Amino acid sequence: MLIVPLSSLSITPAEFRAKALHWAARFAYCAYYESNDLAYPQGAFSRLLGVRATAASPPTDLNELRTWLEQPTNAPRCGILSYELKNQIEDLNSHHFDGLSFPNLHFFLPESWLIWHSDSVEIHGLGGILDEILATSVPAHAAVSVPQMRARMPKTEYLAAVAAIQEDILNGEVYELNLCQEFYAEHVAIEPVSTFLQLNAASPTPFAGFYKWQDRYLLCASPERFLRQQHDVLLSQPIKGTIRRGLTAEEDEELCQQLRHNEKEQAENLMIVDLVRNDLARVAVTGSVQVPELFGLYSFQHVWQMISTVQARRRPECDFVDTLRATFPMGSMTGAPKIRAMQLIEQYEHNRRGLYSGSLGVIWPSGNFDFNVVIRSLQFNAVTGYLSFQVGSAITYDSVPELEYEECLLKAKAMLEVLGAEII
Repeated sequence: MLIVPLSSLSITPAEFRAKALHWAARFAYCAYYESNDLAYPQGAFSRLLGVRATAASPPTDLNELRTWLEQPTNAPRCGILSYELKNQIEDLNSHHFDGLSFPNLHFFLPESWLIWHSDSVEIHGLGGILDEILATSVPAHAAVSVPQMRARMPKTEYLAAVAAIQEDILNGEVYELNLCQEFYAEHVAIEPVSTFLQLNAASPTPFAGFYKWQDRYLLCASPERFLRQQHDVLLSQPIKGTIRRGLTAEEDEELCQQLRHNEKEQAENLMIVDLVRNDLARVAVTGSVQVPELFGLYSFQHVWQMISTVQARRRPECDFVDTLRATFPMGSMTGAPKIRAMQLIEQYEHNRRGLYSGSLGVIWPSGNFDFNVVIRSLQFNAVTGYLSFQVGSAITYDSVPELEYEECLLKAKAMLEVLGAEII
């Protein structure tokens, strides 16, 4: 291990991170976790970069993952969980189009990795990594140009789906359902690292990340934590409730207060909090499930979000896979009750979600872990040139279809700006 004071580098910390990520993207497998130094309740991602050149027989399902996690290591385990992993957890299926073809889950042990601290960076791996990073050239800044993104679900069909879901709610099928839609472009060329850095600058978030699996890329600007474990304490922080930022300080505060007192948004949030409490209770010590914060309001570049915090003490006999089976996919991206919501999601949506509403995370050698919710993210298949992002909102009986569609576009704003695109 080499510890390098950031002050000893001849470039700024941001320039060093850009070089490091461009260096890392040369490898077949690459994972980067970025906090953007943002204050967040209970903390954000730890800044980490890991790379691996070969596949080394990674686990392909939850049973293999359990066996793989039993092997001792001093390296962090980097990985992704696709939304389609639900089909291994529940009796569900997916038949829609998938333009990305990410695996249902993927983890790797990095051969080299960097861990950032406030004033230094730890470098683990073979010698010469620092010199290789410093010698890496960063492409000159160029605007990404993807002029048009097509809607997989036309607006008229989206509005009709919202109305149909409200009928399902009236009939007692679900209380709430998270309806998502895809926007995509085909045969495009982007430089993934530069595009991620531009997205991260346009929309800095506490759970951002970059993941490369062979020729597929995840460019993630997520504000939401799915699940963290520290020692035996599990922590989930679902987001439900969104409003735009104001153009002036006065308007911004007024919009914040609108969200704070919006009964519909509070009801959405509370339903998901109850779902998360029930999920965690399946692996928690009896009586340990708590809600330290309900309806917290937090600002990001483009939006205010309503965030609640749920925590519990994990039972000693429950491992990581048990915890996943109890909690994944996250309630904030499915609905309540969860299984029926996922069945209806398959009925109303027009594409597989893939990594969207899945998770990117890390499992530390101690067994502690931290995973985000993959939202506000671009997915890219460099072989086919297929570029995609998805957005969604929680549908309740009180939803106004046009306003739900506008909320989707608000969540898409940073991605469209970075791509220089408009929706057709």
